[in-house]
Amino acid sequence: MTKAGVSAASAWLWRVAAGTELRRNVLETYGTRVLVVAVSFATAVVIARKLGPTGRGFYAVASTVGAIGVLFSNLGLHASNTYYVAKDQSLLSALIGNMLAVIFVACIATALGGIAFVCWPTLSPVQGTLLPLALASIPAGLAYLLTQGLLLGVNEVRAYNKIEFGGKLIALVLICISAAIHQSNVELFFGITLSSVMLSFLWALLRLRRVSTEPPVLSLAVFRQSIGIGVNAYLIAFFGFLVLRIDLLMVKYMLGATEAGYYSISQVLAENTMMFPVVVGLLLFPKLSAIREREEKLRVATEAIRATAALMLPPVAIAALAAAPIISIAFGRDFLPAVSPFVWLMPGTYFLGIETVMVQLLNSEGFPPIIVAAWIADMIINVALNFWAIPRYGITGASVVSSVCYFLMFVIVSAVVWKRFYTPQPAAVCAAHPQAM
Repeated sequence: MTKAGVSAASAWLWRVAAGTELRRNVLETYGTRVLVVAVSFATAVVIARKLGPTGRGFYAVASTVGAIGVLFSNLGLHASNTYYVAKDQSLLSALIGNMLAVIFVACIATALGGIAFVCWPTLSPVQGTLLPLALASIPAGLAYLLTQGLLLGVNEVRAYNKIEFGGKLIALVLICISAAIHQSNVELFFGITLSSVMLSFLWALLRLRRVSTEPPVLSLAVFRQSIGIGVNAYLIAFFGFLVLRIDLLMVKYMLGATEAGYYSISQVLAENTMMFPVVVGLLLFPKLSAIREREEKLRVATEAIRATAALMLPPVAIAALAAAPIISIAFGRDFLPAVSPFVWLMPGTYFLGIETVMVQLLNSEGFPPIIVAAWIADMIINVALNFWAIPRYGITGASVVSSVCYFLMFVIVSAVVWKRFYTPQPAAVCAAHPQAM
């Protein structure tokens, strides 16, 4: 076969495998996420082995404090920015300017929060040097989150993937170097992770400046527009994250840092099994937001939902069956108490993965308030059940509660999607049966 024939065959195979731009982006991003997960998993292993269950527990709590702080401060702009810039890229300069202003305000608010913890130290979830590091991770995480949303909105998927992988790899290398020279403590490892996030933000910002044809500007009109959609996105993200993470904080306060360390491992592994639906949802949202025709939007979303439901099942089943050897080999036998909660997380994780993709169909139409209400109700149920389950059944009880709440959200979102998109509307029914008029 000639060189031209080989090239043509290769191109044909790629078109068959990748298909549309969305599929190509999903394949590239999924491949990158596999590498990111491998790096993150290696990082978690190094941290767990060097710090032990208690140290790992403090590290996980500090990370959760930073993540919850990002949720409080993002105002839903990570989603609304993606939504609006996908529809109109000329808004990019104003969105960048507004983003920088929000980050500045977040820095001030975080500093005030730090002063409050100093005045009332008993309220602080972590103590000592780890507290300011955890607080500093809030504006840093917010900055990176907002730049990620803009990169996806302008379809800079490849740059997004490079930055995501590069930041995680830098953190792993530095943590391994620190461990090799016997410099291992919670504060150092967390500080390295924080530095990598800040570097990733600067990298993403430089990439956005190359895409934007104008310098960043502040625009109150664009900010009002963003907040209009952002409030619902903010509430969904905030209460959704609480459903996913508040159980870790409850475990820490009720059972101690060691049990939180075990439970954090089960959460890390469960998040890894969610990789494919997270990637699909991440890229599906801007794609659906840019589609105006309802039928085309429904077709694209339906294909993504079916693929996710089929492809999620094998890794979830395999992960549940192989949990004990994976945890024992990777983290050491000291972390075997994490096996049971991880296995009980798997059923709910499967349905949450499908929900993560399905809900993008609703999000692309402006984040309907019913999804906000659903997450609030689910969070209340989660907290109430954990107050009963954790003291009686420990971290396994927390996992069962999480699985129940994940499945509940899947049922609610399925019902809303079915009613809005699959049930014939009254106007359509009348048009199909004019004799009923």
